Amino acid sequence: MREKADEVLARLEELGVRAKIDSRDNLSPGAKYFEWERKGVPFRVEIGPKDLQSEQLALVRRLTPEGENRKAFLPENEAITKLPEKLEYFQDDLLQAARRRREDNTVRGVNSLGELKEAFDSGVGFVYTGWSGDPAVEETIKEQLRATIRVLPGEEFLSESSPSKCISGDADSVTEVVWARAY
Repeated sequence: MREKADEVLARLEELGVRAKIDSRDNLSPGAKYFEWERKGVPFRVEIGPKDLQSEQLALVRRLTPEGENRKAFLPENEAITKLPEKLEYFQDDLLQAARRRREDNTVRGVNSLGELKEAFDSGVGFVYTGWSGDPAVEETIKEQLRATIRVLPGEEFLSESSPSKCISGDADSVTEVVWARAY
């Protein structure tokens, strides 16, 4: 099996896939699987005696979308040649999930300190508001709500209608900002 593992490793490296053979004999397969999943490895390739006979490989995905199988038994050539594509798909899934989480934890259109407090008290992570550019406004919010400006969002993140008033209510907004609380 080690010879097959070396062959598979060489083919994956030719395709630009970073891979490693875990040949440690002092750990059970389950302990190895857990360790690599904990490290964030997206796919694990398993090669067992039955796989050698069937000329197939087992591809095991760390995170599996609902409705998909975690483990797939594929012909060896297909498993190797499709792994770069599967890695791209995996990365895209992670990115889309992160974007959904960000948007689900973001509130826009907050126009007062009361609304800002209410948003943070509800468990929201990010709040977009208008800001006058006055550091005293940020200091006040930091003291009252333990929140600070985290970013001046780029064009792709700005709301369609930027707030015209600062969150303090005292001045016009010069930019939109994102507030968040530290943990």
